Order: sequence, then structure tokens, then C-alpha cells
Amino acid sequence: MQNNLIIYNTLSRTKEKFTPITPGRVGLYVCGPTVYSDVHLGNCRTFISFDLIYRYLLFLGFKVRYVRNITDAGHLEGDRDEGDDKFAKKAKLEQLEPMEIVQKYTLGFHDVMRSVNALPPSVEPTATGHICEQIEMIKVIIDKGYAYVKNGTVYFDVEKYNKEFSYGQLTNRKLEELLEGTRELSGQDEKKGRLDFALWIVAKPETLMKWPSPWGWGFPGWHIECSAMSSKYLGETFDIHGGGMDLQATHHTNEIAQSQACNHKAPVNYWMHTNMLTMNGVRMSKTAGNGFTPQELFTGDHPLLEKGYSPMAVRFFMMQTHYRSTLDFSNEALQASEKGFARLMASIKLLDNLKTSATSTSNIKELEQDCYNAMNDDFNSPILIASLFEGSRIINSVNDGKETITESDLALLKKIMTDFTFDVMGLKSETSNSTSDKALQGVMEVILEIRKDVKAKKDFAASDKLRDDLNKINITIKDTKDGATWSIQE
Repeated sequence: MQNNLIIYNTLSRTKEKFTPITPGRVGLYVCGPTVYSDVHLGNCRTFISFDLIYRYLLFLGFKVRYVRNITDAGHLEGDRDEGDDKFAKKAKLEQLEPMEIVQKYTLGFHDVMRSVNALPPSVEPTATGHICEQIEMIKVIIDKGYAYVKNGTVYFDVEKYNKEFSYGQLTNRKLEELLEGTRELSGQDEKKGRLDFALWIVAKPETLMKWPSPWGWGFPGWHIECSAMSSKYLGETFDIHGGGMDLQATHHTNEIAQSQACNHKAPVNYWMHTNMLTMNGVRMSKTAGNGFTPQELFTGDHPLLEKGYSPMAVRFFMMQTHYRSTLDFSNEALQASEKGFARLMASIKLLDNLKTSATSTSNIKELEQDCYNAMNDDFNSPILIASLFEGSRIINSVNDGKETITESDLALLKKIMTDFTFDVMGLKSETSNSTSDKALQGVMEVILEIRKDVKAKKDFAASDKLRDDLNKINITIKDTKDGATWSIQE
């Protein structure tokens, strides 16, 4: 297996050749959703991006263990060591048990992932299912002197850790800079330092989700779950850790600190982060009123959306921007992407009916290399899509008799288009087999037959009128040397 893959590593802030710890195998961990509400679009962008990455690693022949966790405990409001647990708060609002909230939104998350054709991870561990592992890891960190206990809560000692390691290594910031950006401690604060964070939090009497520990009843901090679960399933040092860029400064920084304090080695070789989302150039957020859920995007049930967009059109749209670049949503961009996706799928349908010749007028081998080059360059999906559209152009040109292709080149072209469109990009045909679609297919076959008879009688005005009338309702008739075809223009 030839490996020419280059990955941008957030830790080094450079592109690096990907060299797995174990040849032929990859350990991949991605921070999953916090299931106290519907999965938001930023999460979906991250999971779709890493689905592309997972698929390409598999396509290259790697055996991949892909771990994506479910956060179902320990995530406090504002991602700080204060306020209510998000699950408990939502449970009170909806008058449900916290685990009913977890189940409801975990199922919803899985539904969305299925709709966008994301492959399930190899392992999907939950925070509540790994309380023992988190407690054991905290005990080791305490024993090694990097954490302390105050009134049943365990805090990580950032300044002590920073004397041996670099706390700001992922963001390339020094401790002094980070301290300047934090609030002053109040007289009642239990922490030794302003940057210290909770590994275990003492439970209040009214706390709904709590477990026994050596420090009393409580629950884990948000960050410790990923350190405990990634090391359990992938080892103390593994290949790739991914997530949204919003996790970089706090969650991932704290993950590195916990894991390095516990094991005295770097936990991850390649850190990868997806960029943020905007809507018409403005960052998406609930407070800005421009954020919407995947379901709202699919149905169009949001004031900013002119219509609903199919899951595959949305997946294709997201892949038209590189995962490290800002992704801007707009109705115009979504609709252009929708049309582009339809054109790509329509051209792939023509592959089985192309006629071959003794020579090829296009270099199909070069097209194949372009596809590999795009994905090997830090999973550059926009460049891959441009190459696939070149393949689409060749298909249409051969179909129209403007170019020729040999039998062997046609076989390679089919492989390129299907491998990279379906296996790597994870796209799939959205052609419906509903009764109404079958009826439309039948009606169009009758109309094309009538038009053929009209043309045979040389009544070209009537033939053109049929074509033009259909075009007004977004049905395009195309005349080829092998007969007329029809398609719906989105």
C-alpha cells in the first residue's frame, strides 16, 4: 500500500507526511456530540468531514479503529466548572429523567448521521459507561502530583504541569498569556490557580447524575472522559485526534494536559480541527438568530431558508469547502451546490451507455492521479470535486460524440467516478422509487415517444413546442444520436 498522505497538524501548525504508529493501522478519535439537545450544524460539519477522512483512510487500505464518543454527563454550562449540568437542566425543563434526555437526543443524532450517509464509528463509548476508567485516571494524576482535592472536588494543577510540559502547546500560547485572559479568583474559589480545571466535581444533594468515588459522590469533569476513553481504546499515544476548532483552546488543551500528566508522553501525533460555520458571512449562533438544526435545513422550516435541501445536497455542499476553511451558508450557495450534485449524478448514470472507440481523446490516468493528489493533500475535497466535474465533462462529451474513449479507459473512468463519488465522498443517489416517480417515468416515456413520432412526420414546430413547454416546468429534453433523454433541473 503506497501512502502519500499529507495532513495538516494543528500541533505543529504545518502539513506533515502521515506516518501511522503501526504500519497499515490507524487510531482515530473524534470528540462526539453532547446529547442534551438536537445536534447542531457545526457538529454535523465536523462529523461529515471526519467521515470523509475515515472513508479515505479505509479506501487507501488502512485498518482504522474510529472512536467517537457520546458526552452524556459532566458537561456544565458555559464549559466551566460552575453552573448546572446541561443534562440535569434539560431534564428539569422537560420533566424527564436525565437518561431519557440522553436517549432522545442520541437517537436523533444517529438519525441525522444516517441521513447524511455517515459511516458509524468502530466504537461509540459514552461518558457514563466509563466512570471507572475516569476515576482510575484521576487517581494516577493525583498520585503523580498534578492534581489536588478540595472539599470533594479534584482540580488539575495547570501551573505545576506547565513547569514540566507546555500547557499552551496546541494553541501556541504561553501560560502568562492565558492567565491574562482569565478572571480573578474570588475569595471563595477553591482553585489554586485561575487556569485549574475540575477532573471530578462534588455532587450537591439535589444532583441527579452522580457516582461514588474516593473523594465522595460526584461526577466527572467534561475533559477527563475523552482522555480516559481514547487511551482505553487507542492506547496512551495514538495517531489522529479530531474535533471542531472551538474545542482546541480549552477541551483539547486540557485533554493533552491530563493525558501527558498521567502517562508522561504525548497522547496524539496528529491533531485535526474543522473550521466554523457562517450564514451570509455572519458566524452562526443561537444568539445571532442565524443558527438552524440539520432537520430545519432538510425541511426548510427556518426564516432564513428559502426551501429545504436534501441530505446529499447538504453533504455535497459541505465538501465543496475544505474542512479547515470557514463554511458559509446561503440559499444561493446551497442551490448552486444542489444543481452541481444533480449534474454529477446525472453524468455518472450515463457511464453504462457510453460507446467505446479505438482511441481516447482524454487522459483518464491523469484524472485518476488528480483525484488521489487532491485527497492526499490534507483531504482537499474541493479539488477532488473539481476533478470529478472534469470526469463528468468527459462523460457528457463522449455521450454527445464530441470525444472518444477506449474500452480500458472507460473501465478506469467508471472506477474513478464511482470510487471517489460513492466510497470516498460518501454520496449516494437520491432517486426515489415512489409510485409518483414511477408514474412520472412512464409519462415521460410516452411523451418522448409522441415527440419521436411528431419529428418523424417532420412537424418540427410541434416537437420544439413540446420540448419548450417541458423546459418551463424544469424538465429538460436532450436530443442525442441515440435518441432523446430527459432530466429534471433542480
